[in-house]
Amino acid sequence: MRECHLERKTAETDIRLTVCLDGTGECEIRTGVGFLDHMLTLFARHGAFDLTLFCQGDTYVDDHHSVEDIGIVLGQAIRAALGDRRGICRYGDIALPMDEALILAAVDLSGRGGFYGDLRIPAQKVGTFDTELVKEFLTALAVNSGMTLHIRQLAGENSHHIIEGVFKALARALRRAAAVDPAFPDQVPSTKGTLS
Repeated sequence: MRECHLERKTAETDIRLTVCLDGTGECEIRTGVGFLDHMLTLFARHGAFDLTLFCQGDTYVDDHHSVEDIGIVLGQAIRAALGDRRGICRYGDIALPMDEALILAAVDLSGRGGFYGDLRIPAQKVGTFDTELVKEFLTALAVNSGMTLHIRQLAGENSHHIIEGVFKALARALRRAAAVDPAFPDQVPSTKGTLS
């Protein structure tokens, strides 16, 4: 099983996280940020990743530190769980509809992380959640996991639907990229012989 447990404690957050890439989507998530809990539950289920996540953060300030630091730790755990990335498909993509929203996500588990997005979320908040934190989370996740992540909003008017589409599309694309390629289960999918 490809899994990793990490803990990270700073003056702003205290995070405990376990992820299994070969799971069934079972999850227990308590971040102190309700909307993020909902999005990460969707991420786990649609990616078939088992995810346990507890975060105590300085949400009395705002949700920024918790959201970004969770992206960092989840990214680091995914990187560790992938190991040398031998046998993975490496690439995954999907165009995912969420009601009126349509989101394109493409993932390359290249070992070189970066988030490249085109999102036009109309509302500044969904409930109490600052929608600008979506980009902060995705950037932290991509950089720390070594994932090249492209996300494009092709359509969408409802902010909740757009963000939900983003997390579901990310999960589905990552699931495909991280899957073991049955044709090449012992090969690193790179002509260089390494993914870094």
